[in-house]
Amino acid sequence: MKTSLVAVGPKMPGWVVEAYRDYEKRLPKELKPQLKELALAQRSKKSNSEKIKQDEGRAILQLLPENEFVVALEVKGASWSTENLAHHLDRWRMEGHNVSFVIGGPDGLSQECLQRANCLWSLSALTLPHPLVRVIFIEQLYRAWSLLQNHPYHK
Repeated sequence: MKTSLVAVGPKMPGWVVEAYRDYEKRLPKELKPQLKELALAQRSKKSNSEKIKQDEGRAILQLLPENEFVVALEVKGASWSTENLAHHLDRWRMEGHNVSFVIGGPDGLSQECLQRANCLWSLSALTLPHPLVRVIFIEQLYRAWSLLQNHPYHK
């Protein structure tokens, strides 16, 4: 199983890059997500957020292979425990899926991206800053993997 993280917003603070890399290097090669970063659409006080979401959505969709299993990180998605994520990872691996996780920009994901997704996953009912979402995502991916491996990190 190959994984990727498609995320809008390429310029992350140093602490995000450092934390992401720390967890990424702990993952086995086959689970280490290929990070695909997209530039934010131009914004101004007069910007139309729906148009911005559509522009970013088109760019996201271009990076998703046709047969890829897509998980959109979306506040209105299902709330998964770490155990749920581990179960999904194990199932996707057993079914031979390659999985792309998608994080939208500050305005969220376009309707087209949400429709393309095979499932929607909510990390929290709270509104989280996008840099923090990356860190939580990669840490939970590592934690779920460690659970599947009976590694003591999860305890």
